[in-house]
Amino acid sequence: MAETEKRGLSEQELQELVSASDSGARQVSGAIGTFIALVALAWSIFQVMLASPVAPYVLPSDMINNARQIHLAFAIFLSAMAYPLFRSAPRDRVPWYDWILAVGGAFLAMYGYFFYEKIVSNGGLADDMDAAFALAGLIFLFIAAYRTLGPVMVVLALIFLGYVFFGASELVPDQIRWAGASLRKAMSHMWITSEGVFGIALGVSTKFVFLFVLFGALLDKAGAGNYFIKMAFGALGHLRGGPAKAAVVGSAATGLISGSSIANVVTTGTFTIPLMKRVGFSAEKAGAVEVASSVNGQIMPPVMGAAAFLMVEYVGISYVEVITHAFLPAVISYIALVYIVHLEAVKTRMPTIGNRVASIWKTILGMFLFFMGFAALCYATQYPVSWVVALVPEGASWVLAVLIGLVYVGLVWIAAQVPDLEPDDPNAEVVELPSIPRIYKSGLYYLLPIIVLVYFLMIERKSPGLSAFWATFLLLFILLTQKALKAMFRGEGAIGARVREGFIDLIVGMIDGARNMIGIALATATAGIIVGTVSLTGIGQVMADFVEFLSGGNLILMLIFVAILSLILGMGLPTTANYIVVSSLMVGVVVELGAQSGLVVPLIAVHLFVFYFGIMADVTPPVGLASFAAAAVSGGDAIRTGIVAFFYSLRTVALPFVFIFNTDLLLIDVTWTQGILVFIVSTVGILVFTAATMGWFLTRSRIWETVALLVVAFALFRPGFFMDMIEPPYNDYAPAQFEEALAEAPAGGTLRVIITGPDFDTLEQKDLTLALTVPEGADAAERLDALGLMLMPEGDRMILDEPMFGSPVSERLASFDFYGDEPVEITAVRAPADQMPKELIFIPALLLLGLIALLQYRRAETPSAEGEPA
Repeated sequence: MAETEKRGLSEQELQELVSASDSGARQVSGAIGTFIALVALAWSIFQVMLASPVAPYVLPSDMINNARQIHLAFAIFLSAMAYPLFRSAPRDRVPWYDWILAVGGAFLAMYGYFFYEKIVSNGGLADDMDAAFALAGLIFLFIAAYRTLGPVMVVLALIFLGYVFFGASELVPDQIRWAGASLRKAMSHMWITSEGVFGIALGVSTKFVFLFVLFGALLDKAGAGNYFIKMAFGALGHLRGGPAKAAVVGSAATGLISGSSIANVVTTGTFTIPLMKRVGFSAEKAGAVEVASSVNGQIMPPVMGAAAFLMVEYVGISYVEVITHAFLPAVISYIALVYIVHLEAVKTRMPTIGNRVASIWKTILGMFLFFMGFAALCYATQYPVSWVVALVPEGASWVLAVLIGLVYVGLVWIAAQVPDLEPDDPNAEVVELPSIPRIYKSGLYYLLPIIVLVYFLMIERKSPGLSAFWATFLLLFILLTQKALKAMFRGEGAIGARVREGFIDLIVGMIDGARNMIGIALATATAGIIVGTVSLTGIGQVMADFVEFLSGGNLILMLIFVAILSLILGMGLPTTANYIVVSSLMVGVVVELGAQSGLVVPLIAVHLFVFYFGIMADVTPPVGLASFAAAAVSGGDAIRTGIVAFFYSLRTVALPFVFIFNTDLLLIDVTWTQGILVFIVSTVGILVFTAATMGWFLTRSRIWETVALLVVAFALFRPGFFMDMIEPPYNDYAPAQFEEALAEAPAGGTLRVIITGPDFDTLEQKDLTLALTVPEGADAAERLDALGLMLMPEGDRMILDEPMFGSPVSERLASFDFYGDEPVEITAVRAPADQMPKELIFIPALLLLGLIALLQYRRAETPSAEGEPA
């Protein structure tokens, strides 16, 4: 019995596990199965057409305007078809009640589409009939979300919806009581307008996310997933702990195109986990490596599990800026994970696979040159494009399309010179390492769609939806033609049969992409109820006050509280829904509390903080779906796998706290040279932190060495903390000297001003740290006018009058009562001092690191009596 429990699942069982989570456990054959597949195909075709430049010419305007309703209708219909409602429900057929839920849910989702004119004529306000249909729509949505996402999302949405209706009850505490809403008002907000279910989150799912999920599904169907894994294994498999290192890099590559951590685990894990066990990793450690690397795939741009697109809307910055800020933490997190694997392999002296000479530095240099070359290639594409546009401005698009086609045909011809890649058997008696010089040719053309995607996003700065459309359009062409072209170049004949195979691959890929979107669409729609509740009731401010009370105004405690909340919610919510919920409730609180603590926290930093802890829920026991999937592959214990994976993911837990206090890590307001320095220092810092948490650097670390390594890592990540102790970062002025400080500060500089006064709601005294950007102006009076500040000096005190409406500070100071008995006044003024560069702290930190390295090197060369390995 024990032996049976430890057996890993078969390939078919693993695919059923992925299907049950990502695309639905029900598989129906026959005419009904074909019909369901056609509906999924129609959804993909609609989304591709919607994102295309010709959408205004081929789709009716009312269909474009109501695309969110159509998007949700497809999701609800397919959820009823693909996901059984009960555990005992049939898996091979669709019962009668699911047909009712599918058709009814789709109709109710499109209510706004069918009755658009009526709703517009009513000014967007629901009448009694609208309210009844909206309430029914919410019920059908909850049923679809329950079957697809589980009960937690539904329960959470019901709690918030209950607050909308019963928040005025005397049973509700005074602190969170509100006026309440009628059924018509609530349903109008939640279902008829774009404030609730059909709000920003579902709009992002409709416009951007579907195309990227479809792009990933098609790229995987074309064979890119197997190509990336083979390349990673060929590059790293010969090193000590090579299969684990290949798992990390392979998961990073597949994470670029997949938003599902469970799919990542099963895709790469079925090959890498058995090999990891073969070289000495326990079942739990092998599964944990795969979990940590696969979950981290969601923090790797450009897809980021759909969160990147939501951040564009919530933060109000461009998509390019979002992925720029997210890039460095993701990269150094993966570098640290490779180092974790290396230390595990060194500690236990794991054997290598194959007979290739293991040269880690040559491997690192080769991988660095590959990624730099790929980045340079993406960047350099703008030059031939600009030449073509200059030569033939009218027909440039057609010329470029022909050139891309020729490049594609040439790369397929190169691929045809070598055999197609077949998945390896990790349990074979002799495992042969792939040879990079022999296999790299077989999939070079897979890089073309990625280059097109990066070009349109980063160079042309097109919208994510349009960029994904052109990359997906190229993938459609690749899937249709790759097999036929290879057969032609190899002289194999049967071109027609290969075209049919390509067409079938294309159709299956589009169906898979649609089924993978069901959960994301329903998650964003259901999360819209929570967002709608916050905007309708103002509960967000109440939550802010409550969390501030719990944290005692301490920013660190607040961040820990938000992290725990994200982990708890993430146990029952998909990452995207978790991010929407927590960011809606907590982001503003963190920013405000940071301001009160004297720390200006950029909005993107808090959003990334919430997102990082949301994905950690896929790792953390007792739920940790990715850990259960890895345990199913490895045959290990799921809870122990999750615990080890969480330990391996400590750097993912630490990084969000780092970039809250050191925004250089997010490449905010840094130059190119500063960015390169930040990358180098951050990489060293994360490796040192990893060595400390693993208890091993060059050899086993002693306790004081571990503590010293943690201090070094902290100094590299937060040099300003130590520099502020050596030399104050600010000069303090008396409040009465505020005008003098404002006049002396350079334009564009920052003054930190502490405002004290009665709160508008509670009349209790509170402090607020205001970071004032010094405007242009010849003297203090002009600068005060530009800021909108009204000063009333009284001796040593600097009293503030209510600022001018619409001025830069009016909104920030709106929470003060300027007409109470106690005045609002400036109590402290701080101007930046001429402080030494904080980077000087790196010198003693690196010297301490060198001392530890020297001591450990000597100890490693001379094994101790305790049997410490050399």
